[in-house]
Amino acid sequence: MVRIFLIGYMGAGKTTLGHALAEAAGLSFIDLDWRIEGRFHKSVNEVFAERGEEGFRLLERGMLHEVADFEDVVVSVGGGTPCFFDNMDFMNSKGETVFLDAGLDVLFRRLKAAQHSRPLLRGKADDALRAFIRTGLEQRMRWYAQAKHVVCSDALETREQIRQTVELFRRELGI
Repeated sequence: MVRIFLIGYMGAGKTTLGHALAEAAGLSFIDLDWRIEGRFHKSVNEVFAERGEEGFRLLERGMLHEVADFEDVVVSVGGGTPCFFDNMDFMNSKGETVFLDAGLDVLFRRLKAAQHSRPLLRGKADDALRAFIRTGLEQRMRWYAQAKHVVCSDALETREQIRQTVELFRRELGI
């Protein structure tokens, strides 16, 4: 039985790497945000706007507990998921947790390209975006540092880089 939880800041590559890892290892892949959207037929942003942060985080926690009982699965969680309730301890107790560690410059480049689709980032000038990412990483690092494994996710730009990172990942976890 394999159960892997991918954590990390937005833009770290949790969905990209999670999907590729699951496919290479013959596992199922679950993106927690996509699962929430599928269940409620609304975007995460809409759910967040309707319920507020506290309501969203409670719903997210419930969904995390639901998928944590699945077997042979890679679960990508939202960047903030480990930082609320006992979520980090819970994931550590249920399976392997992996912090996808991407550098500030890499995150800045990825998030700048995706700025239009992320309401928290929309309209931020380059300096403000870089400061936002830096502050967010600093605030969340105490939870991310509790992961059982750390994998550098800087090199996920090409299929070959993704393949190489997946192989590194599989060796690290023995899958």
